Amino acid sequence: MRRRSFLCTAAGLGIAPEFQNVSADEPPAVHVVHGGEDRFGHPHSLGFSSLTFKIGTAETAGGLFIIEHRNLLHGGPPLHVHFNQEEWFYVMEGEVAFQVGDERLRLRPGESVLAPRRVPHTFCPVAEGPSHMLIAFCPAGKMEQYFRDMEGPNPPLDAQSWRRYEMELIGPNPLVKVR
Repeated sequence: MRRRSFLCTAAGLGIAPEFQNVSADEPPAVHVVHGGEDRFGHPHSLGFSSLTFKIGTAETAGGLFIIEHRNLLHGGPPLHVHFNQEEWFYVMEGEVAFQVGDERLRLRPGESVLAPRRVPHTFCPVAEGPSHMLIAFCPAGKMEQYFRDMEGPNPPLDAQSWRRYEMELIGPNPLVKVR
């Protein structure tokens, strides 16, 4: 899926479900999530960054889930595959190395990359200071629950745990040594 198609689809999914079951008398609720805040009032952590949920899965009938990674330090998730989600990364600050399939990239602020479903991918911040990214999952699938369940400095990295969230753990992050 091309990035433009993904963004159009994601934007449409983020709006359309809100209006499908709403009567003319009852407009959908508007939720503003301020900078640095979590949509549900509870920031999260995976040990290598601080996470805030910006758009929850239920708000888009499962069509989209968006998180913000702040204070990304050197490290990152293991190399993995999503069976049913595209994952879009947008670098806001710092520099982040990515592996998507066999391609290795280094992105700076304002740059983005799409990891298509069923393509192995991972990332690792490589800037001197912390990095900052937005990440969108389309459709949302079980990703919100994954981040809720895996919170903490040492999340389970066994293949069976990842399969519960419709992902396959491929192996360690090959970018962690890249600086």
